[in-house]
Amino acid sequence: MSGATLETRVVGTAAIRAFQRLSLVMANTTPVMRAIGTGLIEGTHTRFEKAVDPDGTAWAPLNPAYEAIKKGPGILRESAMRGGLMGSITQRATHNTVEVGTNKIHAAVHQFGATITPQNAPHLRFRMGAGFVQTNSVTIPARPFLGVSAEDGRMIEEVMVDALDRAVGPQR
Repeated sequence: MSGATLETRVVGTAAIRAFQRLSLVMANTTPVMRAIGTGLIEGTHTRFEKAVDPDGTAWAPLNPAYEAIKKGPGILRESAMRGGLMGSITQRATHNTVEVGTNKIHAAVHQFGATITPQNAPHLRFRMGAGFVQTNSVTIPARPFLGVSAEDGRMIEEVMVDALDRAVGPQR
């Protein structure tokens, strides 16, 4: 995934303890990791819909001039879900990891923010509304969409504990 990925390690939680126990009784934990990946994608989609980062903080508002001409239902959602950034979120699971990210080249700009400057011309020039804008730079604020929210953390723990319960019976 060359667009944007984040690495988050879950340590010292009930989920890790459940995974350690689960890995002792299951030969292949990849399906469990895949289920976590699916849950993380759902959480990421929810953040797009709510326009918030993994901590629940609202994304920076759109530039009013851009907002006036923007297509689509919300911030970072110009294209239809299937073809846009939100629809590009995928997962890759192994026996002990799950990676969630996107291959969209512009994803990192939106995840981390960026200042765009001209590389081969004295100014940036682009259409905005009915006219053209000429400027020395454009700053795109960070609007983090990847990450693990508190709700995602609870989902991970539930998936692990449920998988362990199915493998060896309830242990609570």
